[in-house]
Amino acid sequence: MTSASRPVVAIAGATGHLGRHVASAFISSPLSSHFSEIVLLSRSQQTQSNPTQLKDPYPTTNTTIKVTTRTYSYETLPTALQGIDILINAIGPSGHAFKETLLRALPHTSVQVYFPSEFGVNHYIHDFAHPEWDAKKRHMSLATQLVPHTKRCRVFCGLFFEDSIGPWFGFDTTNGVYESVGSAEARVSFTSLGDVGRVVAALATLAREMIPDVVHVGGIRGRWRRLRWLWRRVDVREAELEEFKRETTKVVSRDPARFLRFLMGEGRIDHSSEGLGIIGLSGLAKEAGGRPWRDYPWPPQ
Repeated sequence: MTSASRPVVAIAGATGHLGRHVASAFISSPLSSHFSEIVLLSRSQQTQSNPTQLKDPYPTTNTTIKVTTRTYSYETLPTALQGIDILINAIGPSGHAFKETLLRALPHTSVQVYFPSEFGVNHYIHDFAHPEWDAKKRHMSLATQLVPHTKRCRVFCGLFFEDSIGPWFGFDTTNGVYESVGSAEARVSFTSLGDVGRVVAALATLAREMIPDVVHVGGIRGRWRRLRWLWRRVDVREAELEEFKRETTKVVSRDPARFLRFLMGEGRIDHSSEGLGIIGLSGLAKEAGGRPWRDYPWPPQ
C-alpha cells in the first residue's frame, strides 16, 4: 500500500453493534473514493451480510464502492485475507478466541494496517485487573510479537453515547435520580457509534506512515452533572468513590458497568486534552424524547 494507492479494506464483525456503523462509514460518499474495495468477513453463509443492506449515511455524490463478502473458517482465514491492505477488527467482547485466531493469520497475509478491537476506554491506564480489558492487553502484546512491522492503530473513544445514559451507569431517568461515583463535576468523554465508524474510516484514508499508533476520540466531553439538564430535571447524588471502587474490584466480573462508573469519577474517561472533538448532545436528547432509556427495566429480572 502506497500513499497514492486505493487500498482494499476488510472488516471483521461488520454486522455487530459497532461493526455495522464502521462498515457504513467506509461506504459513505466522502470516504469511499479512497478505497478500491470493502470486504465484509463472514464466518458462515448463514451469517453473511448482504452488501446491499449497507447504506451511505451521507449520500452527497454518486461515488460507488465495491462491497463484497468473503466467508471463512478458522483454517481458511489466511486465504480469506489475501489481497487485504487494511484490517478492521470490530469483533465484540465475546469473541476473544477468534480475535487471536485472526491475529495469528496476519503473518501469512499482505495486511499492512491493523485496527484492533479496542474502541472503548483506554484500559492501559487502569490500576486493577479485569478479564475483558486484560484480554485486550494480551492481544496487543501478541500482535507486537507476531506482526511487529504491521502498523497498529488503537482507537479509544470513551463510552458509546447511545449505550451510556442508562441506569447501569447511574442515569436512572425513570426514577429521576442520577448517581455519580465520585464528584458529579468529573468530565467524561462519550462518542456516538456512527462517529467512531467515521473516525476509523477517516484514519484508514491516511498514508500508512501518517496513521498514528493511538487515537483518543472525545465526541462529547462534558461534566457528569451537566447531562441532567439535557433531558429533564433529576436529582443528582454522589456515591463515595473509594468504597465503591474497593467493593467493585474485589469481585471478578466480566460486566464492565460498575468499573466504568468509578473510572468516570476518577477522570479516566476524559479525553478533553487529547481527544478529537466531534459532536454535541442535542441529537440523542431529541431522539430520546427527553427521557433516555426510560422504558428499560432496571435492575434486570
